Amino acid sequence: MHRRHFLRSSGITLGLPLLNSMLPTSLRASTKEKEPDIRRMLSICSPLGIHTPFLIPEKSGRDYDVTPYLKPLQAHRKKFTIISGLMHPDVDGGHSAEKSFLTAAAHPGQPSFRNTISLDQLAAERIGHLTRVPSLSLSANHTGLSYTRSGVRVPPETKPSRLFAKLFLEGDANQKAARMRQIEDGQSIMDLVLEQTKDVTRKLGREDHQTLDQYLTSVRELEKRLVIQEKWAQLPKPTVDQKPPTDIEDRGDFVGRMELFYDLIFLAFRTDSTRLITFCGAGGNYVPNLQGVDEDWHNLSHHGRDEKKIEKLALIELEEMRLFSKFLTRLDEVKEGDHTLLDQTAIFSGSNLGNASSHNNSNLPVIAAGGHFKHGQHLAFEQEKAPPLANLFVSQLQHMGLETDRFASGTSTLNGLTHT
Repeated sequence: MHRRHFLRSSGITLGLPLLNSMLPTSLRASTKEKEPDIRRMLSICSPLGIHTPFLIPEKSGRDYDVTPYLKPLQAHRKKFTIISGLMHPDVDGGHSAEKSFLTAAAHPGQPSFRNTISLDQLAAERIGHLTRVPSLSLSANHTGLSYTRSGVRVPPETKPSRLFAKLFLEGDANQKAARMRQIEDGQSIMDLVLEQTKDVTRKLGREDHQTLDQYLTSVRELEKRLVIQEKWAQLPKPTVDQKPPTDIEDRGDFVGRMELFYDLIFLAFRTDSTRLITFCGAGGNYVPNLQGVDEDWHNLSHHGRDEKKIEKLALIELEEMRLFSKFLTRLDEVKEGDHTLLDQTAIFSGSNLGNASSHNNSNLPVIAAGGHFKHGQHLAFEQEKAPPLANLFVSQLQHMGLETDRFASGTSTLNGLTHT
């Protein structure tokens, strides 16, 4: 096609831009579009801890010895890093520390505790508009990990069937219309709020003006999100070659429930329905349906160094590791340009408990997998000199392309975990 081509209509002439078809054949290959560099982030919590003597190697570095819990992961040895010695400074309170798992907010067990924004929600503020679902908070035990900027917990999705419908089922005309009305009603409320504040503003002092400005900023942000939701609601959802899942009501079948969630996390990332997911895994006062386990999971986590209890606990936690490894395999089998879906997904998996038996919140079990990092090592820190766990969060935010050098107690990227 010659460069001197124009679009002509109703007396208007518009010159065409330089198109690929206008170039000599020898030059066209050099202008071929690159595959989109889509970065993702997943955070996983094991709420009843992980028995660290079976997870953490004694030797640091790249030639670490394989521990019992790391055996199922060895197919991915070059794509994950086991990290020891880290914790969130001033985050205590045993199980209460789960609230601060992704926020690093201090003293979650105190009556005066007020949470802060979680890692995923900070990223969602920046990139959430790029996907139909800005972020997903998922839970196999009804506890969520995500918190808004005001410290309010994001209600987690606990039923795979509802999650599948949200991501992939269009719904009938009435359902679509109802959804659009909900969005429009939200926008109407925002308009009313902004209109009514004009009269209030004239009567306020300087300090109240600042408070009101903060409030109005949050209102405007919500208004923007509603507009984005309206646009996405008018676009068709992606189709997947998978039937809607049936929820598993038997709590003892934690393996089946975890597999359903991992399947949907994979599909959500694969279809680019979202790029930010948090997942609180299974764990509670019930007996898992595993051969050799006849005591409830929570009781076993408080083993008191009883070897028989530890043996039963290991059967459960090894199954968790097997499921995690299977999930990593699925991500690594999907190619995206020169990388795999695993390469494009920064994963943080661990627990808010370092020693579940004593409710200790130090020396947390941490596995960093995927993402554009140089993996394949045991990164060991001395607890007294260790950086805050939130430094890992800074590394993950930078992997997502966000320009920041701090998050919560984190003031830099994590030493020893370098980008490729």
